[in-house]
Amino acid sequence: AGHRSEGALKLIQAVIPPESIKNVQDELNRVEVFRLTLSDVTSIVGDAAKGMTYGSSPAVRLEIAVNENFVRPTLDALYRALKDDEESAGTVYVLPLKDVIRIRTGERGPEAV
Repeated sequence: AGHRSEGALKLIQAVIPPESIKNVQDELNRVEVFRLTLSDVTSIVGDAAKGMTYGSSPAVRLEIAVNENFVRPTLDALYRALKDDEESAGTVYVLPLKDVIRIRTGERGPEAV
């Protein structure tokens, strides 16, 4: 996504319920974000201060590398896809990304995402 952009790269990570994957992919496709990585993870909810665990549930972690101009559209797409899941809508993290290298083509930086 965002092949023609120069500038900062970001890594967007989202931990979402597995049943939300289809909605998320549909919304990301609408904003022309087609490349992402999915990992099965376990989400644990608890109170660290009290050392208590309230429960765990299966979740999916998405990792999406984008150019700066795709951050807002990607976040908006995630919000649209997840906002109606009141119980476990998910969590999204936006991290700086130093570099990206596409092994197959040798592209680096903004062209690689």
